[in-house]
Order: sequence, then C-alpha cells, then structure tokens
Amino acid sequence: MTFYQKQLSEFTQDFYAGATTGIILSTCIGSIAAMLILMNGHGLGEMLQLGLIVVVCMWYNASVLAQLKPRFVFNSLIISLIVSISFILINIL
Repeated sequence: MTFYQKQLSEFTQDFYAGATTGIILSTCIGSIAAMLILMNGHGLGEMLQLGLIVVVCMWYNASVLAQLKPRFVFNSLIISLIVSISFILINIL
C-alpha cells in the first residue's frame, strides 16, 4: 500500500474527525497564505492570487458540507494544502 492509500483509508474510516481537522488545517494554512499575499501589495496580481486561495479553501469546505464521497473530500484537502503552501513559498521568496 502506498502512503496515499494508507492516509485515504484512515481518513475514510474516521471521516468526520478527519474532515473537521482538515477544515481547521486548510483554513489556517490558507489564511497564512492570504496574509503573505496581502503583505506583498494590493495589485491585480495579488488579488488574483488571493482569489485563488479563497476559492480553493472554500472548495474543500463546501465538499465537506455537501457530504461528498470521502475520496473526493480527501483529494480536495490535498489540493487545498498544496496550493496554499505553494503560494506561501512564492510570497516568502
């Protein structure tokens, strides 16, 4: 079993705890990314980055609230974290 499969099976077994923790994690990492984006300015480029962060984080929250399949919710969490961490790294450097 791969790392992804192990994490997905754990997430599926205890879906509500994982989804709740994921909402907190996604929101915290997304807000850090938003803060760093806004610290770099308020131009069009920064607003587009900020809009993308908001959409991706809310996509995960909406997938949890819509009670979609655990695999979709887990993949949404991964995408949310990857995008947020990418923008954090982009705006730090």
